Amino acid sequence: MKALLLKTEEPSSPPSLITTTLPIPVPKPTYVLVKVHSAAINPSDVLNASGAFSHTTFPRVPGRDFAGIVAFGPPELQGRPVYGTSGNSLSFTEDGAHAEYCVVPSDAVAIMPKNFTFAQAASVGVPWTTAFIVLHRAQTIATETVLVLGATGAVGSAVVQLARAKGCKVITASRRQTTDINILTDQELSKARVLTDGRGVDVVVDTIGNAALMRTALNILAPRGRLSFISASRSGTTEFTFDMKQLYRKEQSIVGCNSVSYTSEEMATILRTLTPEFEKGTLTVLPDEDIIKVRLGEEAVAGYSVVRERSGKKLVISMV
Repeated sequence: MKALLLKTEEPSSPPSLITTTLPIPVPKPTYVLVKVHSAAINPSDVLNASGAFSHTTFPRVPGRDFAGIVAFGPPELQGRPVYGTSGNSLSFTEDGAHAEYCVVPSDAVAIMPKNFTFAQAASVGVPWTTAFIVLHRAQTIATETVLVLGATGAVGSAVVQLARAKGCKVITASRRQTTDINILTDQELSKARVLTDGRGVDVVVDTIGNAALMRTALNILAPRGRLSFISASRSGTTEFTFDMKQLYRKEQSIVGCNSVSYTSEEMATILRTLTPEFEKGTLTVLPDEDIIKVRLGEEAVAGYSVVRERSGKKLVISMV
């Protein structure tokens, strides 16, 4: 089969991404063989290709998110369209989905939403499961007000939809004028207080990971508010300071969220929860025509560079 492969010349050297041909993998008991139709290129795939994940072993086929047909597996899954995403193993310690076939545990796939194309299903995994986790970890409930920092990004836009579907009031913030708050012109997030009549927000979801912005976000949290974040600066210090008195007196919380700390089976459980909402249209993803498809091979390698440049475009490797 055709595949992308991360390989290193020496254990301490950064990996290089190449195209290659590998044997079709043979599934172990309780695993399925998926004929991959589409596989997203996520920012975390690009980070993996740069050696940013210390637990990745090489050589390794990358690719966290996929959609395809079960080519071999239990009768109830055989021939069915499925989608899935990695937790801490797929594309890190087990070969991922940037290949014509991949092997995953049977419990790590979910039946695709009936109204999705393969490219749309492949675009769901990391962004939507991360969004689900960040709201869950913050113990977000209906009637609460949620401020989403980075609301126009892949994870942020999913958080916005999930929070609204939950019944929350959502305040959006980004570097664009299209959101409720432009963090370039309102660096103190003062409009959040205006929009909550001075009370502050119950939950801040930070998808940006800027320490200065996080400190500002803490200051507009309501009593018992939670700051839930998924990222940290990729350059410079990652230290974050806060006022201990404020935190304990207002019973506020700071919560870190990391999709790589979960198993692929746990992620599939989240996908199964989301699927009915996708099918009902309560939650929506990009139209198929807005997803950029690249072919497996050098075109896909070039796609990594596009994602690395943070273009904001959604790229999916198309195998068919």
